[in-house]
Amino acid sequence: MSTPETSPNSHAQADLVLVTGISGFLGGHVALELLRQGYRVRGSVRNLNKADKVRATLAAHGADLSRVEFVALDLLSDTGWEAAVRGCRYVQHVASPFVLEQPKDRNELIRPAVEGTTRAIKSSLAAGVERIVVTSSIAAIVYGHAPNRPAPFTEADWTNLAGPLVPAYQESKTRAEQAAWQLVESYGARDRLAVINPSAIMGPLLDDDPGTSGQLLMRLLDGSVPGTPKMTFSVIDVRDVAAAQVAAMQQAEAGGKRFILSDSEMSMFEMAETIRKGYQRPGIKVPRFELPSFMVRIVGLFDRQIRDNVAELDNVRACNGDAGRRLIGRGYIPAREAILATVRTIYDNGIMK
Repeated sequence: MSTPETSPNSHAQADLVLVTGISGFLGGHVALELLRQGYRVRGSVRNLNKADKVRATLAAHGADLSRVEFVALDLLSDTGWEAAVRGCRYVQHVASPFVLEQPKDRNELIRPAVEGTTRAIKSSLAAGVERIVVTSSIAAIVYGHAPNRPAPFTEADWTNLAGPLVPAYQESKTRAEQAAWQLVESYGARDRLAVINPSAIMGPLLDDDPGTSGQLLMRLLDGSVPGTPKMTFSVIDVRDVAAAQVAAMQQAEAGGKRFILSDSEMSMFEMAETIRKGYQRPGIKVPRFELPSFMVRIVGLFDRQIRDNVAELDNVRACNGDAGRRLIGRGYIPAREAILATVRTIYDNGIMK
């Protein structure tokens, strides 16, 4: 496999990339990075009625819309996949359901994640796509293990689905990624797949949709929680994830590999302190102390988002993001800057006043 050049406008005529989930937080950033480097982009949305909003968002961030087109795809339907990948040299499969509140039926997350990934890979292989990049997550790596593991997690690790307290989202990402690797292996095409495993994605929002990342920080900004729970997350900036998605598509040696993207671990209290010290604005009600875990569990009886995440209490899952750094060829944007960029754009885009 040859490695494409990466200078802007060098791909305008030749290289078309399908980006599934282009209307999402990461999908939009991936599309912008591809366009910046001169690729043509075919973005998938569930309903073409969303296309105008995506166009407006991309245009607001300097995109050349003459190199953007749209198709309708549903992760749970075969309709349109063959046509969507036709003529594409690469596929970026970013689309996957993500929620803060766990569904009553786990299959509401698992089915679309697994079936969507399977459809993306089967159609891509059949069409002769050169490289498929699947967005997975550290959710497929760090769950179902003993708490506070001293050794950082690496790409060799997998979430243990037989272990305790593996929520539906984490199971969905694990099963979807496992299905992806099994499928390319069955076709003898392992080197045509690369997988990106980002940690909690923060960074600048592109429009007035806060997404799950924005919603998490909005809970710290609006005074709805009196203190922060003792929860710690590995954090990565969305701009680094987009860069990694494109690099994994371009670099021949990335084929057949997974890449963890994680700058550092931050507790929710550290996030709150970062906001307090780094972003001054009237009306922000950032918590000033950390809640005892027993109290969080009590609050969780009345707050579903908290209840669905109590498994995160008092557990640090450190990740080794060195492979991701090597992939993008530079250091990561610091996690604290990613947090502040999210907060700035929450207000700049009018999501909060």
